[in-house]
Order: sequence, then C-alpha cells, then structure tokens
Amino acid sequence: MDQFVSTFTNKIDSKGRVSVPASFRAVLVKDGLDGIYSYPSLDAPALDAGGQRLIDKISHLVEDLAPYSDERDQLATALFGTSEILSVDQDGRTILTERLREHAGITSHVTFVGLGEKFQLWEPKRFEAHLSEARDKVRDLRKLLGAGRRGSGGPEGARE
Repeated sequence: MDQFVSTFTNKIDSKGRVSVPASFRAVLVKDGLDGIYSYPSLDAPALDAGGQRLIDKISHLVEDLAPYSDERDQLATALFGTSEILSVDQDGRTILTERLREHAGITSHVTFVGLGEKFQLWEPKRFEAHLSEARDKVRDLRKLLGAGRRGSGGPEGARE
C-alpha cells in the first residue's frame, strides 16, 4: 500500500528522537524521498508531513497561480518557507525541530495520523480532541447525506 494509514503514538526519547512508524517509513521509501517533508499545518495545531508526492502536490498548487502574484508568493511562503526535510536515522527515528514542536505543542509524545497521501503529527491530547470533533462532523454529514438520498423514514436514514 502506498498510503499513510492508521494512527500511532510514540514517545520522544531524552535526545529528542521519535520512532517513525514502520508502515510510514515504507511509504516514504516508495515515494522516493530520503526523509520526511514537514511544515506547520495551515489550519490545525499539527504538522503536515509526507514524501515526494506531497512536495509535488504543493509545487503544482503554487505553479497553478499567476506568476509574481501575491497569492503565489503567500502560498509558497506558507508552505515552502516554513518546511523542513527531517532525516530518518538507520533505526527509523527522526528529530522534530523546536520550531515544529512548538507549533504543534508536542512535548513528550507524538501521534502520527495517516491521511492517505500525507500524514500529520499531533500532540496526543490535541489529536484526541480533533478526532472527536471530526467524528461528530462526519456523523452530521452522514445524517445529511443519508436523509437526502434515502429519506429520513427508512431504516438506513435512522441508523447511527
């Protein structure tokens, strides 16, 4: 599988290193990036991360904007200007920089969250709150979609 899936929480050791989940490392290797491309998430107290596919996707987003436009410069600054490529040692560990850790509020543990073509790194308690909110929104969306397609009177629309 070439997607980042599942959730893992790992401890940061006394030297500031954290083990990157083996399944995530495998995707990064297949993706062709020697390390982890990471930047502060634009809309969450988390870090967005991934491999070459993520870099390519961001490059295409930036390239699709008008050259020399404010929007292009702002997007490039927000995504490339704050990015770091984190190395992964032979034991599968990386060190999150202080700047990245500060943005996400990461101290002693980090939660790796697979999101398909990218993943996020969260402070575990912040992720629990984010996950709870996401589940609530998905339930509401499911109810909305279910009511629109099946009507609210049938067994499918009543399921929770």
